[in-house]
Amino acid sequence: MNKKNRQIRGSRRLFLRSTLAGGAAATAASLYPALAAAREVPQPAETSEVKPFELDEITIPDLQDGIKSGKFTARLLVEKYSARIDEIDKHGPAVNAIIEMNPDALAIADAIDQERKSKGPRGPMHGIPVLIKDNIATADKMMTTAGSLALVGSKPPRDSFVAQRLRSAGAVILGKTNLSEWANIRCSHSTSGWSGRGGLTKNPYALDRNPCGSSSGTGAGISANLCAVGIGTETDGSIVCPSSSNGLAGIKPTVGLVSRSGIIPISHSQDGAGPMCRTVRDAATLLGALTGVDPNDPATAASAGKAYPDYTQFCDPNGLKGARIGVARKYFGFNDAVDALMEQSLDVMKRQGATLIDPADIETLGKFDDSELLIMMYELKADLNAYLARLGPSAPVRTLKDVIDFNESNRQKEMPYFGQDLFLKAEAKGPLTEKAYLDALAKNHQLARTEGIDATMDKYHLDALVAPTGGPAWLTDLLNGDHVAGGSSNAAAVAGYPNVNVTAGSIAGLPIGISFFGRAWSEPTLIRLAYAFEQATKARQAPRFLTTIKVD
Repeated sequence: MNKKNRQIRGSRRLFLRSTLAGGAAATAASLYPALAAAREVPQPAETSEVKPFELDEITIPDLQDGIKSGKFTARLLVEKYSARIDEIDKHGPAVNAIIEMNPDALAIADAIDQERKSKGPRGPMHGIPVLIKDNIATADKMMTTAGSLALVGSKPPRDSFVAQRLRSAGAVILGKTNLSEWANIRCSHSTSGWSGRGGLTKNPYALDRNPCGSSSGTGAGISANLCAVGIGTETDGSIVCPSSSNGLAGIKPTVGLVSRSGIIPISHSQDGAGPMCRTVRDAATLLGALTGVDPNDPATAASAGKAYPDYTQFCDPNGLKGARIGVARKYFGFNDAVDALMEQSLDVMKRQGATLIDPADIETLGKFDDSELLIMMYELKADLNAYLARLGPSAPVRTLKDVIDFNESNRQKEMPYFGQDLFLKAEAKGPLTEKAYLDALAKNHQLARTEGIDATMDKYHLDALVAPTGGPAWLTDLLNGDHVAGGSSNAAAVAGYPNVNVTAGSIAGLPIGISFFGRAWSEPTLIRLAYAFEQATKARQAPRFLTTIKVD
């Protein structure tokens, strides 16, 4: 990669760019001196005072068992999580993951509890509290702002399809999470986890480190046990990177598996919503609740016959046995300690019966970086203008140009640290009928799909590809923006294909994720592999809310 491309990849927002920024850990340290050295040098600072919480690390099956036994009710869960949010998100370490609480959550929980008594549960999500990102529309008392002051007071006319599906499953939407403003599409050198409305979200593992983005609040909040499970969105890296940096299992689905209607858009070619949870099984449970064909999102028509209401059926602890997994080596090499941890992870897969094809590189990597950004600039203008127009006459802004003007007029509050160069580039683009856009879109699908992931998997007869999701969380720097070394989200993002992150281990107490990605609609296979890896490693460790990690 030349210097210019490295700078582009290191400065673009995490959904944009092609980089991202237990027992298994002990084994890795003993086998790989570089990793051991990396862990011995940093000295953790004093831990923020955080008391143990009854619901720490609890799973959906645990919660359902507790409800069934009478230990919990949906109302009690809402009360407990709300109190915990007040205790450590708004006070104490002040993680600042939650941008708004749902004032109707208790009433919804009461109705759900009553329904369970009279009719029984609807399914595994009945009574389970969920946090959703603040770019996912809800037609209730909460706002949907993408973290921007320009949309404060905006009340969408209807629920997003994701919110509809959650309500239909009997889940309780507890609140909305902070995010990198406008899902990190406003500026090419912004700070992930910061929004004009919500301020800065912190990483619960070390509070001066970045939670990654753009689903920063969901990543930090779910990892900090502020709720049972959460929803993020991704265009390129915005589910898998914060899942990696916060020690979560995150699923970026095939474009069209989960409807995008009612989600503040960036790119209809790449946008998607998906689960961010502490375990793969919980993520599989939540994914099943979100699927369905939506007439308001034409891309979902292709999911008919390919989606499952229950993805937990693919959670097989022996799922790596007999699998053929390609190692995408071109995504390695940005951090020696990460490489060492990945080698240990590959050894785990081999011991679990997988056959590794190493290397199995995507030959087209690097050939669609600039065209990816070009496509996003075109689609951002068209898609965001369409979303804002649907908000109706009471909307505070109606077009991307209105948002740009608002930001300029409110520069001290909206742009104290970084500007809006990407918004300006998008506004300068023409319609989606222009040849430059159509040619770039066709090129990217050819390079990322046909000649990319599909060609690599065909050549080596693979079930999936693996690569490091990213490196250790970087120090938050509001003046200079994000400091991202490397990652692997771009091929699956540009192709519109699925990507599953699971925790591989940690470096200096900071989680590191590994990504399993593959063909369109291959979520069952990826979940099977990720779950088996998770069960073999048990690598997730709960955050300690360190003030900082000292490095001598």
